[in-house]
Amino acid sequence: MALLQISEPGMSTAPHQHRLAIGIDLGTTNSLVATVRSGSPEVLSDEEGRPLLPSIVRYLPNGHANIGYKAQAHQTTDPKNTIVSVKRFMGRGLADIAYAENLPYDFQDSPGMVQLKTVAGVKSPVEISAQILATLRQRAEDSLGDELVGAVITVPAYFDDAQRQATKDAAQLAGLNVLRLLSEPTAAAIAYGLDHGSEGVFAVYDLGGGTFDISILKLSKGVFEVLSTGGDSALGGDDFDHRLFCWVCEQAKLAPLSDEDTAILMVKARQAKELLSTNADTTIDAMLNSGEIVHVKISAEVFADITRHLVNKTMTAIKKAMRDASVSVDDVDGVVMVGGATRMPHVRRAVTEFFKTIPHANIDPDKVVALGAAIQANLLAGNRAAGDDWLLLDVIPLSLGIETMGGLVEKIIPRNSTIPCARAQEFTTFKDGQTALAVHVLQGERELVSDCRSLARFELRGIPPMVAGAARIRITYQVDADGLLSVSARETRSGVEASITVKPSYGLADDEVARMLQDSYTSAQVDMVRRALREEQVEAERILLATQSALDGDAALLSNEERASVDTLMDGVRAALAASNVEEGEPAAKQAALHAAVDALANGTEEFASRRMDQSVRSALAGKTLDEV
Repeated sequence: MALLQISEPGMSTAPHQHRLAIGIDLGTTNSLVATVRSGSPEVLSDEEGRPLLPSIVRYLPNGHANIGYKAQAHQTTDPKNTIVSVKRFMGRGLADIAYAENLPYDFQDSPGMVQLKTVAGVKSPVEISAQILATLRQRAEDSLGDELVGAVITVPAYFDDAQRQATKDAAQLAGLNVLRLLSEPTAAAIAYGLDHGSEGVFAVYDLGGGTFDISILKLSKGVFEVLSTGGDSALGGDDFDHRLFCWVCEQAKLAPLSDEDTAILMVKARQAKELLSTNADTTIDAMLNSGEIVHVKISAEVFADITRHLVNKTMTAIKKAMRDASVSVDDVDGVVMVGGATRMPHVRRAVTEFFKTIPHANIDPDKVVALGAAIQANLLAGNRAAGDDWLLLDVIPLSLGIETMGGLVEKIIPRNSTIPCARAQEFTTFKDGQTALAVHVLQGERELVSDCRSLARFELRGIPPMVAGAARIRITYQVDADGLLSVSARETRSGVEASITVKPSYGLADDEVARMLQDSYTSAQVDMVRRALREEQVEAERILLATQSALDGDAALLSNEERASVDTLMDGVRAALAASNVEEGEPAAKQAALHAAVDALANGTEEFASRRMDQSVRSALAGKTLDEV
């Protein structure tokens, strides 16, 4: 008996009008693809009914590759060519990868992203990720039987600009039209929020295979507003596996292992971790290629104890995110658990104890991100049904700024600003006749350029020669819905313009992000004193240039004694400026001494400035009648 879908007249989308779009959760351990059918999101399975695709690619000597379960079967027999957890390498250099020396791969460091040597040639993380995405795209096209309009790809909330750009490049390489890059915790909130009509403040705790994210969101009348994000882009289930692997090596007193034996034991450690989520204890048995036999028993209690420091790292990130969002534990109405690693009982216990509430986990934590992405993709494709009137407001994780005179950072877009967004600020030239301006784009929370991360540089040329301060240069920062940045500079009088789409070579390591945020809190007072000194130095250089320019043109207005007095005051500013640049001494004292010298020069040249003004007025009025004036 056939089943028909019945809809109210005029309420259903005609089949030929429904545009097919998908949501993809590109995970560290497993990836999924989902779509919306008959108004409900669902994960698409492969021909054998399996919803998950292991995020594993194995390269073969003939140049071909196995993806997913076929590749996973060779993880222990061909570890060098079987790439797992590639998401951890996206937008990263070799120095950014934790415990790289324990991985079986042949890495090739290069400017930009790390590369991996395989029997099929050198591969980049973008290429490897693209093959996983292409497999999911093919699964979707086979299941849906038609061409796709596009896809929403999810990324960890704490992915920086380089990691997001690498993900977008991989999707485009896989033949996907990227409708949006969506933060994983936000995708999970969409899946829960729309299903249950929830309102209030929610925390999304997302512990995946390779990344951890915490997002604080406010859900209100269809508006999903991200209040803050935090996390660690190099912390996940893989780290729990690795800790258990090290513990087994210690207990069994194993000598340093070969790549093959390491792979065998890592697989056994992962299996044991999963068993301990439902069992009080388990035994790790392995026959290594070296001939050694491993037989180690471990309880869930011991496993919780040896990985407690990893759980505590997530708690630290939660506290920071809540502080940024200005909310307390009592303000949080619910907690959503996302990611396969949240199945570990001691992780759930820690979250329950911290928030004093039982977390939501009624949607499969492996599937919830893909389902939320599918809902967003369906809307972006134009399949808006009645009741789908909702708005998504995401945020950027770190401040974006520009370098100004004296090596200072002027923040244009502060961290946790809602995206997409655009902010503009006006700057001007420092010297007379300046025809070019260098724009240095920075990321971070500190006051000085040397303490922040450089993202890009470009130049605005063709500025008409003017006196210092006359040019009006409007710098505009735009962050799109994917969290990617573009910067433009325009001289408003002449209309000359330059712009750049920021594509950094590779992004920030997780410890760099944490250090930047921590430094911004602990060094705030020191930074402000150093900033005040830099600003005073810039003002000293400006007044010296202006005074010298005035002397070059109108020195005749001064007597010899007056000229000598001005020269002495200028020498005083130069001496104070030189003293302020030496490393020894307190910045506050240097700033005060320089400020006094600048004030003395400003006061000592007031009469000179007045005479120059009178002369200018007389020159302007010369030969004119009262009526003409």
